[in-house]
Amino acid sequence: MATNSPVSASGPGLRRVLTLPALVLYGIILIQPTAPMPLFGAAAEQAQGHVVTVILIGMVAMLFTALSYGRMANVYPSAGSAYTYVSREIHPALGYLVGWGMIFDYVMNPIICVIWASKAAMNFVPEIPFAVYAIGFTVLFTAMNLRGIEASSRTNAIIAASLSVVIVLFLGAAGRYLWLQPPAGLAGWTQPFYDPKTFSFSVVSGGAALAVLTYIGFDGISTLSEEVHNPRRNILRATVLVCLITGVLASIQVYAAQLVWPEIKFPDTDTAFCYVAGKAGGQWLFMTVNLALLVATIGSGAGAHLGAGRLLYGMGRDNAIPSRFFAAINPRTHIPSNNILLVGVATLIGAFTLTYSLGAELLNFGALIAFMGVNAAAFVHYFLRSDRRTLGNFLSPLLGFLVCFYLWYSLGPKAKFAGLGWLAAGVLYGAGRTACFTKPLPFAKIEKDEGPPETPRSGKS
Repeated sequence: MATNSPVSASGPGLRRVLTLPALVLYGIILIQPTAPMPLFGAAAEQAQGHVVTVILIGMVAMLFTALSYGRMANVYPSAGSAYTYVSREIHPALGYLVGWGMIFDYVMNPIICVIWASKAAMNFVPEIPFAVYAIGFTVLFTAMNLRGIEASSRTNAIIAASLSVVIVLFLGAAGRYLWLQPPAGLAGWTQPFYDPKTFSFSVVSGGAALAVLTYIGFDGISTLSEEVHNPRRNILRATVLVCLITGVLASIQVYAAQLVWPEIKFPDTDTAFCYVAGKAGGQWLFMTVNLALLVATIGSGAGAHLGAGRLLYGMGRDNAIPSRFFAAINPRTHIPSNNILLVGVATLIGAFTLTYSLGAELLNFGALIAFMGVNAAAFVHYFLRSDRRTLGNFLSPLLGFLVCFYLWYSLGPKAKFAGLGWLAAGVLYGAGRTACFTKPLPFAKIEKDEGPPETPRSGKS
């Protein structure tokens, strides 16, 4: 493998400026506080109305993976996320493959956000063509992230506050509607959790597999480990908190929506939540929710764009991809500007070549590979190599892996074909760089942040 000069320790580096609240805000925006709204119609049909139940099941399922992410960030507080954990804990070749697959996740997210946002914006001003919107949103995402991490954090706070107001408006309108037209008896109030006429384990399981998509994006928190105060504590706390907050907010939103609209048929499944809002509060709320989803998509796309740049930085620093380009840090903004610009170019190309549905499935392909990899790394580190082989260290990552594998296996054939083709290309590229993976990747020195010492463990560290 051709060697490149490592990143100089005396050169510009990432700055530790993020606190726990900033991390949580970043994660919530990346997932979207309004995450269950676009999925509401499809989840209601799939789960035969048990949307609250499947949202809660999805929260429990994702908490296992969130714990694995947080715990592995404690061990390796460096940028790179799942790629870093699998590379250093299991094998560099597997880590490289996970990182290559993650590129689908992180790049596809801003792509589908540009596609969705452009089409949503056309609902307000249809005279402007799709191409103009796509270029505009791509430039917006890129410009937001070129300003530096502190500016991005402030933008996240503004977006989170705006979306919170919209959610409160919907809940207020839903509360007023239910006060004037309450459900019939206790059964009506509990129907979103359990409807004896339609409940079955197979129906709820299928709905839960879809509802887990509500939480995809929380893993982006770990890509900021090198820019966080006390990452050993804050990455774990933020990852779990984001999953819990997302689950609670999502459950409240869909519970109110199901009470307002107890049927499982909608004028349009994709925009079902907008129709629920219109029923609860009128046309003004219909348009407000539509605008809120547009704003949420902009926030999610910009956050994913930022995470993609950090992922490429971590891989470039390890020479898995050329370090001269991907590991370069802008001395003024202290961010990997090359990567942010490259992701912007890829986003623009993808917006004109992919459909939203295919892009979303490709995103899930990469995300679920990363989730499986992190759970496997946590299992190896905290159970196989640990002196404390507890039941929790065994079950938590194992259950997280199995849930993610089930979801990955359930993807459509087009997504799996394209995703496996992308992985094959990555294997060929990596094999060429490392003489069929016989030469190790020259890992950068892992920075140890201040924090409590790790539990003594046998094997490599």
